[in-house]
Amino acid sequence: MKKRNNKLSLIFTPIVFCLVMCLAVAAAVLPKYDKLSTLAGMFISDTQIDYSSAYENIFVPTKNSGDTVNAKDVEFPGVNKQFGKLKIKGTKVDAKLFYGDGTVPLRNGVGIYGGSFIPGYGKTILVAGHNNTYFNGLKKVKKGDIVKINTSYGNYEYKVTNTAIRDHKDKKAYDLEADHENLILYTCYPFDSLGLTNQRFFVYAEKVKGPKIVGLYE
Repeated sequence: MKKRNNKLSLIFTPIVFCLVMCLAVAAAVLPKYDKLSTLAGMFISDTQIDYSSAYENIFVPTKNSGDTVNAKDVEFPGVNKQFGKLKIKGTKVDAKLFYGDGTVPLRNGVGIYGGSFIPGYGKTILVAGHNNTYFNGLKKVKKGDIVKINTSYGNYEYKVTNTAIRDHKDKKAYDLEADHENLILYTCYPFDSLGLTNQRFFVYAEKVKGPKIVGLYE
């Protein structure tokens, strides 16, 4: 009986040892693996999710290109809502316009940064888009090009005045406190890069057409 126990001990001791070593290795490696899987998820997992129905579309085309529109006739968009379209003739930029610049807007089109303003407000409109999808066509933009934005309350045109490549931390690349309506489009640079980069490509444009929203504080 004793010999049998010794034989069993010789069999199970290496197995237990291997299990303990595997657990120790897993404890050391899993935290690093988790970071790597999170990083990979930015480029892989996210693309497997269908965001095409994860938003509300409140955009209804209008012919209004007049001088003013009353605030009471404007349905101000909430975050992740499509309220317009943005197009630049002569480029492939033709995208749905959202309020907000998170995952849902940028998977389905381009989005207005929440700290800026919507067209017609008389302030800075800061619009983001991915460099390898909806804003890839910005590389074709030239000075004098017209950016068209259509919303449910009015149609707008902005004339490109300049383009620039800036560092992603350069806060002088835009002025959110400007006292006049201007449009700024931006995306990661270079255009063929994947993921976030340290540079941004900016397109600057001034308003030339479209109604001003009045009665905002009544």
